[in-house]
Amino acid sequence: MSRTTAHPRRAVAAASLCLAGILTVTACSAPGGGTSDEPASTAGGSTDKADWTCGTDDVTLSAYVETGFPLAGKLFDEFSKQYPNVKFDVREDQFAVLTQNAPRVLADNPPDLMRLPQVSELAKDGLLYDLDDAATALGWDEWPASQLEQMRVDADGRRGNGPLYAQGLNYSMTGVFYNKELAAQIGMTTPPETLAELDEWMQKAKDAGITPMAQFNGGATGGLAFPLQGLMASYGDPGMINAWTFQQPGASIDTESNLKAAEHLQKWVEAGYFADDVNSLDYSMMMSRFIDGKSLFIFNGDWESGNLDTQMPGKVGFFLVPPAEAGGKVGAMSAPLTYGISAKAEHPQCAAFFLDWIATNDEARTIAVEVGGSHPMGPSDAFMPEVDGDSVTAQTLAAGATIAKDNGSMEFIANATGAIYAKSWTPNLQKLVAGEQDAKGLLEAVQKDYESEIGG
Repeated sequence: MSRTTAHPRRAVAAASLCLAGILTVTACSAPGGGTSDEPASTAGGSTDKADWTCGTDDVTLSAYVETGFPLAGKLFDEFSKQYPNVKFDVREDQFAVLTQNAPRVLADNPPDLMRLPQVSELAKDGLLYDLDDAATALGWDEWPASQLEQMRVDADGRRGNGPLYAQGLNYSMTGVFYNKELAAQIGMTTPPETLAELDEWMQKAKDAGITPMAQFNGGATGGLAFPLQGLMASYGDPGMINAWTFQQPGASIDTESNLKAAEHLQKWVEAGYFADDVNSLDYSMMMSRFIDGKSLFIFNGDWESGNLDTQMPGKVGFFLVPPAEAGGKVGAMSAPLTYGISAKAEHPQCAAFFLDWIATNDEARTIAVEVGGSHPMGPSDAFMPEVDGDSVTAQTLAAGATIAKDNGSMEFIANATGAIYAKSWTPNLQKLVAGEQDAKGLLEAVQKDYESEIGG
């Protein structure tokens, strides 16, 4: 799957939240700087902005990306256009493979830059480069602190504080996409304002012979975690979810409000609102069915906004999972599309320069919005491209502003530990669909696995 090219292949379909392209970068040095054989964690350390560049010599940045994402490839192309001395060597894998292989890849075949499925264990195990000096030199410390806190890890592996170990291509968010034509067939002209209204529209869709939700839940990275987390925000405090995903002392996913959320999800399952083959449905199949007009809703991330504006122009709407009560605050998984630099990388300065360019260059920020469909990282007053007010991209950007106002941003529950997604959330959610697990048992099982993994 490895190849050398300045124009990596891109596919139309995207993948989850947490689910985005993984990069690996090699062979860059600052102007006048030489190649170092030392691990990056001891070879770097400058807070001089001039040291954090790719230089002028020809370099090849190797990229390890997730299959099916156009954003990374578009950014690679534009970076090479602006810096002709830089080309990309791209390797691709499924997200589930990347999730399982991240520690081994960072240890045995260390990339300079890599999209990370999670940060805490990798940082605690010394596999990631400390980006604090880069943040000082490149001005990241002047950005809103909330953009970076999810990527800060202390010595105990807890996120929210400590050194900075990653950056983001953009700030992604999840919610609900809907097919406007199918919605009109059942009389839905505006998004639901409460969970009860959402329930009613799903029942009306089912009664009309329309699949309410063609949600993916197959493979090692099941997609029922998306609606579950949205329901958790509707019933409870997003801050408590972050405490759990950040591994704060005493945090638990097995709470009264989360039980209500899990019971609501179980009600959807038992009502037949998901596709019959939900447990064998993968991400690309979900997207194909939605684009082909075969489901009313999908729970997914704004990284699909640009794709849907292209594939279904004017036919898609977006809303956040509504509150349990009218007028309540809303929350959503909202996290950076996370990239880190290996602690053994030869040239971390160029890798950091690439990440800074994505957040500060006007053309790169335009790509982040138009292709990625998400708000770029960077200063609060940085350039923002204009978007069509009737596009689904405009709707997802507006939803992001609502999340910021309500302080409802949450890290993805699947990122709490390195193995919790594939080894606990997904199999337990699949058992819930199969009738082999109930809502309470789901939360108890995940909490047990979480405590076993973090040693709590």
